[in-house]
Amino acid sequence: MKTIASVKPVVLPAPGRGDDLLVRITAPAGGRDLPVIVFSHGFGQSLDGYAPLADHWAANGFLVVQPTHLDSRTLALPPEDPRTPLIWRLRVDDVRHVLDALDVVEEAAGTTIDRDKVAVAGHSWGAQTVGMLLGAGVMNDNSDMADDRVKAGVLLAAAGNGGLTPFAAEHFPFMNPDFTTMTTPALVVAGDNDQSALSTRGPDWFTDAYFESPAPKALLTVFGGEHSLGGITGYNAAETTDESPERVALIQRVTTAYLRFSLGLDHAAWPVPADGPGKIEFK
Repeated sequence: MKTIASVKPVVLPAPGRGDDLLVRITAPAGGRDLPVIVFSHGFGQSLDGYAPLADHWAANGFLVVQPTHLDSRTLALPPEDPRTPLIWRLRVDDVRHVLDALDVVEEAAGTTIDRDKVAVAGHSWGAQTVGMLLGAGVMNDNSDMADDRVKAGVLLAAAGNGGLTPFAAEHFPFMNPDFTTMTTPALVVAGDNDQSALSTRGPDWFTDAYFESPAPKALLTVFGGEHSLGGITGYNAAETTDESPERVALIQRVTTAYLRFSLGLDHAAWPVPADGPGKIEFK
């Protein structure tokens, strides 16, 4: 494990966004030519969340960039704001904006980046966000938001296709992904005890990103995992209902191995045995 350092907030000017984009950068101290992970947080979170993942990835040689999206509780965007219905698109733009500003990221972090080794990862709404950069779409919407700068992805607790409750269908109609076009390699992580209040289906809803997308893909099923997957949202996070250091350690290890393999950093890193409360399958 490497010593890590974080810098925040780094301001990425975004004149057309209404608010500049604030990001946190976490990286191994003294590292050079680093592979990059851009992480998209879940609803209401911010650049300060998901330290169990960001810290672990950085300690294993990645530079991690965490933008704060407009739905963050730290920004308190009112429902009547004209940007609110568009946040699902603006989230994708945020990640793309980070990729456009890697020179700024390098300068703020005091390091250099390998632009051929870029991955995206996200949890919950963030998983849908990064899925679109991997090629996923939205049913009844012709938008193509894939970005060929992204070489691999990790989708943690990604919403599935269909099965929305009436409330979700009314308020979140975009939460109806089409994974058939998600061609970029990805690891899908799903808890087998994750029952969403937004879906009429069971925990299998969160595996659609794996089963409905073309190869190459991998699936990590976390035994007993609920939506916070054991506590990935933060150390001592109040919203974690299934706190489990073992689940978090499993996700840390498997995601790191997958990204090292998928970005060409270590061809022997994958496949990896689960060795914990879960199972791995791939196609």
